Parts: sequence; C-alpha cells; structure tokens
Amino acid sequence: MKLLPFTIAIVLSWSCAQKPASSPIASLPEKQIPAAPTSSQPEPEPPKKEAAQLLTGAQQLNAYLPELAGKQVAMVVNHTSLVGNTHLVDTLLSHKINIRKIFAPEHGFRGEASNGETLKNEIDPNTGLPLVSLYGKNKKPTAEQLADIDLVIFDIQDVGTRFFTYISTMHYVMEACAENAKQVIVLDRPNPNGHYIDGPILKPAFKSFVGMHPIPIVHGLTVGELAQMINGEKWLAGGKSCNLKVIPVKEYTHQTEYILPVKPSPNLPNQQSIRLYPTTCLFEGTMLSVGRGTDYPFQVIGAPDPGFGNFTFTPKDLPYAKNPPHANVKCYGQDFRQDTLNHLSIQLVIDMYKKAPDKTKFFKPYFNTLTGTDQVRKHIESGMTEAQIKQSWQQELQAYKAMRNKYLLYP
Repeated sequence: MKLLPFTIAIVLSWSCAQKPASSPIASLPEKQIPAAPTSSQPEPEPPKKEAAQLLTGAQQLNAYLPELAGKQVAMVVNHTSLVGNTHLVDTLLSHKINIRKIFAPEHGFRGEASNGETLKNEIDPNTGLPLVSLYGKNKKPTAEQLADIDLVIFDIQDVGTRFFTYISTMHYVMEACAENAKQVIVLDRPNPNGHYIDGPILKPAFKSFVGMHPIPIVHGLTVGELAQMINGEKWLAGGKSCNLKVIPVKEYTHQTEYILPVKPSPNLPNQQSIRLYPTTCLFEGTMLSVGRGTDYPFQVIGAPDPGFGNFTFTPKDLPYAKNPPHANVKCYGQDFRQDTLNHLSIQLVIDMYKKAPDKTKFFKPYFNTLTGTDQVRKHIESGMTEAQIKQSWQQELQAYKAMRNKYLLYP
C-alpha cells in the first residue's frame, strides 16, 4: 500500500477555497484566518497567546506507539486527526500499525457530510480500510464490530460545547469498549473554548445525542478530561468503566489560546465561528437561521422579517448545508463576523425574542434540547433579565466546577 504525503491547503479568506494535493485519506478543509474582532463585548477571561511548543496527544508518538505494537487497532478519527500536516491514519500505517477499521462520527471520516446527514458503511478507496459509520443505523460500535479489535484510538478535535456531537460519539465508543473489554486511548487536543464555563446543567429528561451528560453548555474540558469524568462519574450504561488511557497535550493550560489548524466541522469554518458557537447554536432552536447555507455559518442570525435587523443574507442549499432553514429566502438580522463576543450570551436570545412579531412561534422544542432544560425558555418568556437567568443556574454550576476539578489534566 503506497502512502502519499497528506497536505493542507492554506487560503487567505473564508470564501476562497483551494484544494490540497491528493492524499491516501481525504482532502482537508482549508485553514482559515480568524476574524479580527473590533467591538467591545465582555469576555470571561481572554485566553493567553498560544504556546509555541504545544504538542497534541497525537504528536507524541513515543507515548503511545509502544501500546499499539502487535495490537489490532480501530480508530475513531476524522479530518481533524492530524500529526503536523499528516493524517494520523497515514502516520500509524507508516509505522506498520495494524489498523483494522475506522469508525466515522457525524460529518464523516473526511468531514464533508452535512449536519444530521446519515452516513453509510463503506470501504475507503485510498487505504482499503473499512469505514464504519457511527452516525447512521447505530451510533455505538457493536460487539461484532469490536470482535477483531484489541484497542480503539479516539483522536478528534472538539470545540468545548455540550451539543457538539463528537463527545457523544466518544461516550458510546467508551461504553462499547467497557462492555467488550477493549482499551480506549484518547489522544487529547486543546479546547478552543476551554477558558470559561457557563450555562445550565443538563437535566435527565432532556438527554439526547446533542447532550448526554449533566454538564453545562460550555463545559471547560478537553475530550481527555471529559473521558476521565465519564469514567469516574459512572455515566456509562450500567455504571461500567472502560480501560482508558489519555495522552495529554504538552505545554497547554485552559487559558492557552488555540487556533485550530483545520475547521472542526463543515459549518464551523474559522475561529470566529468557533468562538460564537456556544451562543449562536442556541438559535437553531428558534425560528431564526444561523447562516447555514452561507459562507459564514454561526456568525450571523436572522429570519425573513425586517424587524430582526438591517443585515441581510440568503441561505442556499449547499453540499455541506442541505435544506437549511429559510433556504432561498432573504433573511434580516445581525452580523457577528467582526464581533468580539467571547462568552455565552443569553442576552442575544432575549433581544431577538423581543423582536419576534409572534412570540409563540419564536421557540422550537429543540431549544430545550440544546439548553438541556425547559427553564431557560420559560425564564426568557417570563421577562427575566440575562443576569437573573444566569444566576438561576449558579448553584449547580458551582457544584459542577468542584466535580470538574477531580478530572483536570491542565491548570
């Protein structure tokens, strides 16, 4: 099997796409220059400048290659699973590691599928490895799929919010491995929203694939820390624990600013979208568009009513944003591409709710799914201020922070 270099294309704007050279794995999404903030929204604690010597878990080959020798390995990876400019699959194959299959999360192995798009099992045409979907008929590896496996590697870039589904995939992988006596190795990566913690704690009645754990919306954990919490708090089915090893990031703290080298999903194209995501994703549970089907998803909000704002955009049906809300309809709202919003803002939801001509149609049931409770919606509808709403979850948030301390790998 001949391997070719795995390269990244660098572009200088959000809309100019340049494809990289061919690879045995896939075409990587382009790098994006983060938006330059200009306004003065408050921030929890601004992250510090990225450490030059930061090393992700995947980059520390000497820390985990010995564990893989002579083992049959499965990998939970996607387009973000890089060792420098080379995909982790290519890296391990070059070291003669016996990779048996790849488990693919939402958006697929190559990170190209639209949100919510069902994925099918297939054979990767470049490596010949089986691609097993964990976002189709089953979201959890079966005993049969793990029968020929000794251990599973998880290496996917997260963005630090409860409703980003890669951590739900990790939960089900850990659960399956606990049930089938398989080891899990998590190659940790920085959390780009790891410098603060905010939001209500998820209530059991609102558990779903976009919220599986009793943690806040912005949880302040890396995937490695969360994996330890899932194990330690006995959140796997039956209270089981899996055989877990985490390879921590070197020279990283939760205040380290980390600029993602590739977009983590098709609709988070740059650092600004990732920064805004904890807030703007909440509008997916309302009548508003979050810019899916445009060049700036999760950086704008709006609906087909001029009362929502002066900025206009028209969502289109795109390969990475199929059937977006208000497709082909002019929307009016707000543009946050040059904003410095760097915290969870309930105020934005309150402001747009007040502008809705028919407030009974503003919220969808999915809003409660995203917030993990029905209280935020009720508080907004009752006229409570953002300060009052945030105060309502402080007691639970403080208890969470105390629990979180037990699992931290980084200051």
